Amino acid sequence: MDQPRRIDVISDAICPWCWIGKRQMERALALLDQPFSIHWRPYQLNPDMPVEGVERAAYRAAKFGSVERGRELDANVAEAGRAVGLEFRHDRMLRTPNTIAAHRLIRWAGEKQNDMVEALFQAYFHDGQDIGDHATLAAIAATLGLDAAAFLASDEQADEVRAEDAHFRRIGINGVPSFALDGQVMFSGAYPAEHMAQIFGRRAA
Repeated sequence: MDQPRRIDVISDAICPWCWIGKRQMERALALLDQPFSIHWRPYQLNPDMPVEGVERAAYRAAKFGSVERGRELDANVAEAGRAVGLEFRHDRMLRTPNTIAAHRLIRWAGEKQNDMVEALFQAYFHDGQDIGDHATLAAIAATLGLDAAAFLASDEQADEVRAEDAHFRRIGINGVPSFALDGQVMFSGAYPAEHMAQIFGRRAA
């Protein structure tokens, strides 16, 4: 049997296109008759975000120039999400969080990493939860049978997360999701599943 090929997904837990890209990747891999191992790597869209996060509407108005422009972008995301079976509930999303703790939790989750990423996306984009809050993160981990309270109360793996984030910026990644196959960054963006399958199905030279 073939050894699994490695896919590293560089993403942020508050990146809507990362959730869409995850679903497209899953569809792509279902088209391929070979094994893959998936690894989620940290990237912060807002590396200077205060640890407590900020009020989302005001933050997006400042970032995009107006509340209306922010709503237009949300509508585009929601439409793209529906196309792959995802429901974005932007009306429930009240805060834009700092994602260091979420990235730490993903890294800590080990073999349940992929499930943790999905749970975080669901919690933030559909349920409107504050995934920068440690109690909220611990409750999300508990749904996967993990007791993360003590881990989250520490600073464990925070330095590693920041170092990885900085590394990806140094090598030129400035947008997520980005996908690496067997250690080589192949593309950035939530490509259609068929396009992803063509890329992931390539054999190493």
